[in-house]
Amino acid sequence: MTQPLPKILPVNELKNTAKIMKTCEESPVPIVITKNGYGEAVIMSVRLYEEMFAKMQAAALINAGLDQIESGAPSADGKEFLSSMREKYGK
Repeated sequence: MTQPLPKILPVNELKNTAKIMKTCEESPVPIVITKNGYGEAVIMSVRLYEEMFAKMQAAALINAGLDQIESGAPSADGKEFLSSMREKYGK
């Protein structure tokens, strides 16, 4: 699955804020704002920001777990782990 390329808008197009907000809302990717042909800023919808932030948090947790495995931390059996969580949290 390929990721769509970011949209690019020159800074002078930011004058029409209603249009920019609609573009942000509809865009599946961040919008790069350029000044003199160079990237200066990125804008995106809150929905897209929350999705990206959740992915970054998940990646950080996965990397932390991999670091623990590499450092020799003891591992747990999946069924035992779920059982202990059910006991601890009552579900």
